[in-house]
Amino acid sequence: MSVLSGKKILLGISGGIAAYKTTTLVRLFIKAGAEVQVIMTPASMAFVTPLSLSTLSKKPVYSTFYSEEHTEAQWNNHVELALWADFMLIAPATANTLAKMAYGICDNLLLATYLSAKCKVYFAPAMDLDMYAHPSTATNLNTLQSFGNVMIPAEFGELASGLVGQGRMAEPENIVARIEADLSATLPLQGKKVLVTAGPTYEPIDPVRFIGNHSTGKMGYDIADQAAKMGAQVILISGPSNLAPKNNNVQVIRVVSCEQMYKACHQYFATSDVAIAAAAVADYKPKHVASEKIKKSDADFTIELEKNPDILASLGKIKKQQFLIGFALETENEIEHAKQKITKKNLDLIVLNSLKDEGAGFGKPTNKVTFIDANFNLEPIELKSKEEVAADIINKVINHYA
Repeated sequence: MSVLSGKKILLGISGGIAAYKTTTLVRLFIKAGAEVQVIMTPASMAFVTPLSLSTLSKKPVYSTFYSEEHTEAQWNNHVELALWADFMLIAPATANTLAKMAYGICDNLLLATYLSAKCKVYFAPAMDLDMYAHPSTATNLNTLQSFGNVMIPAEFGELASGLVGQGRMAEPENIVARIEADLSATLPLQGKKVLVTAGPTYEPIDPVRFIGNHSTGKMGYDIADQAAKMGAQVILISGPSNLAPKNNNVQVIRVVSCEQMYKACHQYFATSDVAIAAAAVADYKPKHVASEKIKKSDADFTIELEKNPDILASLGKIKKQQFLIGFALETENEIEHAKQKITKKNLDLIVLNSLKDEGAGFGKPTNKVTFIDANFNLEPIELKSKEEVAADIINKVINHYA
C-alpha cells in the first residue's frame, strides 16, 4: 500500500526525449491509488501523445491556456490547477524548462502553473551529458532547490546522443520510490498503528431479522481515511456498511455482531498506538436466536434481550500506552453523560454529538461535535462535513504525539 493513495498529482511534462517515459509514470501513480492531472508543454507533444496520457490518467491533458474544442474557447485556469494538487512533479525537466523555472519566465501553461503552485514541487532533470554538466545548469538546479523544490537527480547511462554519462531522467519506478520515501518521512503519523471501528452492529433475531441502527459508518470511514493520509497504518473494523475506504492503506476487517467486533478489537488493540471507537454498537442482543424464521402468529411478540459486552469499556480496562478515543451520541444531559463515559471507560478523549443538533447524527454528510478530554475541558466545534470532523479528530491524535 502506497502513501500516494488518494494523492492529487500534477504532472508537468516538458519537451525532451525522456517524455516517452511519462506514460509509465502515469500508470505507476494510478496503480498506487493517486489521481493524476497532466500538463504538457507544446514541445513535449512531439515525444508523447496527449491521447496516450489522457487515456491512462482518465483526465483531459492541458497544454495551452485555453481549449477550442467547444463552441466557445475554454480557459484552462493555471491557478485552479495549482491549488488542486497535493504536489507537483515536472518530469522530464529539460535545461530550457529548468532555466525558465529558476528565473520566473512564464511563457506556457506548465510554467504558469508552476509559478502558482503552493504545494511541494519535485523535478526530474533530463538532458545530454554536457548540458547537465554545464555551470549554468548547476546554478539553476541549486536555485530551484533553494526555493524549496525537491530534485530527483538524473541517472547515469546511455543518452540520446549516444554518449554515456549522467543526464538520463530517473526511471519512473525510481521517481515514484523517491517521492514515496520523501512523503513518508514527513507524515506526522508515520509508524503509528491506528485502530478504528465504524458502522452499526446487527444482532440476529432469526436467520432473516436483526436488531440494528441507522449508522452508515461514514464517520468511522472518514476517520480511517484521514489517519491513513497522515501516514498511519490503519485497521478499520467495520460493521455492515456499503462504504469502502478511499485510501488503500486502510485494512478493513468486516464484522456483523457486537461479539464479532469485540473479538476483532481485542485482537488488534494490544499492538495499536491509537484506538478510535466510532461504531454504533448495539447495547443489547436477543437472548435466544431462532434457528428458523419466526412465523407471524400471535398478536403480541416478545423478544428477551441481554446486554452486549461494552467494547470501549473493555479496551479502557486493558489500556496501556494507547490513546483511546470514544464517541457519545446523546439526546439529553449530553455533557454530563459524556463526562461519565470518560471516567467509566478510561478514555483520553470523547467526541460528543447530539441528535438535537441540526445536521448531526446518522446518515448525514455533516456532524456537529464537542471534544471533551480526560480533564473535562470542552471544545465545541461548529457544524462541518464529516471529512472535516475526521481531520479535527486526527489532529487531536497528531497533537498528542507532537
